[in-house]
Amino acid sequence: MKSFKKLMVNLWKDESAQGATEYILLLVAVVAVVMLFRTQITQALSDKLGELGGNISGFGK
Repeated sequence: MKSFKKLMVNLWKDESAQGATEYILLLVAVVAVVMLFRTQITQALSDKLGELGGNISGFGK
């Protein structure tokens, strides 16, 4: 029984997986924001790529 208690105390104090958990939560938050604003992000990227394409084609003339 003492070894189980010692194991539980060691697991409670172990913070090695804390960094991975924080990265996973951050990734979930970023994915949620992208899903909420996907139409606005798609439109902004489309506008910028169109602008860039126009600038590149105008550069050669």
